[in-house]
Amino acid sequence: QVQLVESGGGLVQPGGSLRLSCVASALTFSRYAMSWYRQAPGKARELVATITNTGDMTNYVDSVKGRFTISRDNAKKMGYLQMNSLKPEDTAVYYCNLNSGYPPVYWGQGTQVTVSS
Repeated sequence: QVQLVESGGGLVQPGGSLRLSCVASALTFSRYAMSWYRQAPGKARELVATITNTGDMTNYVDSVKGRFTISRDNAKKMGYLQMNSLKPEDTAVYYCNLNSGYPPVYWGQGTQVTVSS
């Protein structure tokens, strides 16, 4: 059974940093592009960052460019989202997503990030 498990969320002050992790099991991790999405209360889920299956290309939503870094370790079947200079508007549940271009697409259960003083 495929599982994605996120961790690393929490409460942080504005300007602080967090590192989210996503560990996958029961699939060939290196076949999948990985993305991080987030969903704030009352808002639609938003694509935050994507990394190709080999890790050679990344893409970010404009609001996090220069502050967030997505990365992956295929040997460990893990993905990461380093978040620096956090702002209150970054508060959301963050989800890990794996997509090979073919169904199914896999989602984690989410991890809460709260940026507040």
